[in-house]
Amino acid sequence: MNRPLHAFFTNDHRRLEALLHGAFAKPGHIDHALYDQFRAGLLRHIGMEEKILFVAAQQANGGEPLPIQAKLRLDHGALTSLMVIPPSAELTSVIRHVLDLHDKIEEEPGGMYDACEHLAKHQTDALLERLAQVKDTPVHPPNPSPKAIGAARRAMARAGFDYDALGGPGE
Repeated sequence: MNRPLHAFFTNDHRRLEALLHGAFAKPGHIDHALYDQFRAGLLRHIGMEEKILFVAAQQANGGEPLPIQAKLRLDHGALTSLMVIPPSAELTSVIRHVLDLHDKIEEEPGGMYDACEHLAKHQTDALLERLAQVKDTPVHPPNPSPKAIGAARRAMARAGFDYDALGGPGE
């Protein structure tokens, strides 16, 4: 079955995973250039889903959001909050945990990408053109403040994750 939207987003997941892995490939060392590419890429990916894919699927669904959209939006908020904190091995473990669960919901058979593919099937080419034109998301330097970590804890809790139990870095 030809699923170009599914392939587009799934391939981007793999690209982001490779960047994150590369940023932490050497124990005790962070490749900040790769991590910055990961951060900007993840935020761009989230923006493409939220502003283009989910909107198109909701419009094609008679204006009703898909049932899983609420959970995915909470996950997006949690992931976005994690992009504010300075990189560390502990933070990467938390990010990977959230991404593994989140990406599965999107990619699995009958998941969000399949639903969007089905609902938006008559606008696939137009959507792919719009997605290809999305610019990189500008990012600020990481913020080490306790407020940033507190915000991440709260966003993670809203999404159903326990930041501290997952080993997130403290203040």
